[in-house]
Amino acid sequence: MRTNMFVSILFILLSFSSLNSSEFSFRKYNHVKLFYFDNTADAIELSIKYNLPPASILAIAGLESGYGSGYVSQITGNILSLGAFKSDRELPSLYLPYSKSKKMVIFDPKEIKKYPKKDLVWKQRDKSLKRDYRPSPYAGTTKKLELLLYDDILKKQATRACLNDFATRWIVSSSNVRAFNEARLWLDKVVEEKGKEILFTKEINLEFIAKIGGHPHSFNYRKTWPKKVKLIMKKVGLVKLTNDMYFKLMNFDTAWSNK
Repeated sequence: MRTNMFVSILFILLSFSSLNSSEFSFRKYNHVKLFYFDNTADAIELSIKYNLPPASILAIAGLESGYGSGYVSQITGNILSLGAFKSDRELPSLYLPYSKSKKMVIFDPKEIKKYPKKDLVWKQRDKSLKRDYRPSPYAGTTKKLELLLYDDILKKQATRACLNDFATRWIVSSSNVRAFNEARLWLDKVVEEKGKEILFTKEINLEFIAKIGGHPHSFNYRKTWPKKVKLIMKKVGLVKLTNDMYFKLMNFDTAWSNK
C-alpha cells in the first residue's frame, strides 16, 4: 500500500517537473539564450522610457531576426526588420552564396573561403529595404558586411539603435500607420492609469502584439504573425524573464535559469 502510494506521489512529482521544465522549452537552445542575453536589458530600459511592453518587443525581435541568425540581421543589426525611412541607409543588393550543407546565406569572406565551391550557390539578392545600422562609411554599402560579427561594441550600438527606432519612430502618435498610432495612444493611456508596471503583464503584451500585427497596414499583415510572436513569448518565457530582471533585480543568467 505504502509502496503504491510512494510510486503515485513520485509519478505526480516527476510529471509536474516535466511540465514545468517544458513550459519555457525554447530556453534549452543556446542561440536563443545568447540572443536574449544581448538584448533583454536594453529592451527593458527602452520600454520603461517609452512606455512599451518589453516581452512582446523581444518576441518580435526573436521572430524577425531568427534570434539574430538571419543574414540581414547579422549584417545590419536590424533585429526588428525595420524598413528604412527616406533619410536612412538601407542594405543594398548583395551577391552572396548559399551553403547547401549549412542551409544558410554566407556573407563573411573568411567563412566563404572555408566552403567547397560545389557547396555554394551564388545569387544576386534584392535590396532588403531594411535600415542598415552599421556605422558610416559602411552603412548602405556592400563593404565590411562582416563588421558587426567581430565588433561587439558596434553590434551592441546597432541593435540598441534598432530598438530605439521602434520606440521613437514607429510606435508613435505621429505615425501615419493607424495601427501604430492607436497602439501608442492606448499604451500611454494604460500607463497613465495604472503605472509602468502594467507593461510587464502578460495581458498587455498579448494585446500589443494583436494591435500592431496580423491585419492590413500593420507591422506584419499575415494572420499567422501574431501567433508566432505569442508562441515565442510563451516558450521563451519572456514575460517572466523581464519581470524577474526588472522587479526582482535578477541578472540575466539568474533570471534565465529561474524557470
